[in-house]
Amino acid sequence: MSDYIFIRRSRNLLSTIIHAVLNLMLAIASILATVITGNFGIGLVLVFISKWRVFAVNHRYWLLNLRANLVDFIVGTSFVLLAYATGTSDLQPAHYVLMAGYAIWLIAIKPRSSAFFTTIQAVFATLLGATAAAILTANFDAAVLVLSCFLIGFAAIHHIVIQNNDEDYLFISSIGGLIYAEIAWMAHSWLIIYTINDTGICLSQLGIILSVLTFAFYKIYSYASEHRHKIRFTEVALPIIFSVAVIAVLVIGFSQPRFNIY
Repeated sequence: MSDYIFIRRSRNLLSTIIHAVLNLMLAIASILATVITGNFGIGLVLVFISKWRVFAVNHRYWLLNLRANLVDFIVGTSFVLLAYATGTSDLQPAHYVLMAGYAIWLIAIKPRSSAFFTTIQAVFATLLGATAAAILTANFDAAVLVLSCFLIGFAAIHHIVIQNNDEDYLFISSIGGLIYAEIAWMAHSWLIIYTINDTGICLSQLGIILSVLTFAFYKIYSYASEHRHKIRFTEVALPIIFSVAVIAVLVIGFSQPRFNIY
């Protein structure tokens, strides 16, 4: 029996190592392929191929699997699109940061299922997705950004709500998506990008604002779920005040057309 347990643990350890190595290769290959080819198509193909198990079931479950994996799709797609937006002439410091960030997501963040990591995953997808959308759709019609942020908001809220098996998860997620889309519509005419020196690393003001709202929603929804959807303002005042304060500081103090972080 002890030999069997040892063999089983060894196989589990080996499979974990192989899985981590494959994820690391995906993170590097998707970003590197985008930079080398000057086209984000190959990087996106690699991201979608890595999710083959979403479609390796009866077609009746495809929509369900897509919703369940929407956050992961958004994160992977955002990393590739941000790598493309950073530049494809040669490797920049931002490309290495994106590789490392994607690897951390795949190996350390995505596999976790606790309430804390579920929130981190939702916030991560919101920040990256909205930043990529703001950068790449700046010269397009506002509808493109609005639709993108609706999808991001739907995915982030759905990712949080579904953990509690709420029967109204589709309705709540759709309302969240509509709110994010409305904010994106208002922000489209004045998109602010924060950059860090000449590294190419950047974040959008829209992404930060929506991420703060995602976190605030998690805190309020968690409290409501624990108290049968009854909310006392005094109990949720702190996340609301924090969110309003952060958004106010960003909008009032850091809304120059281009703000650099030194």
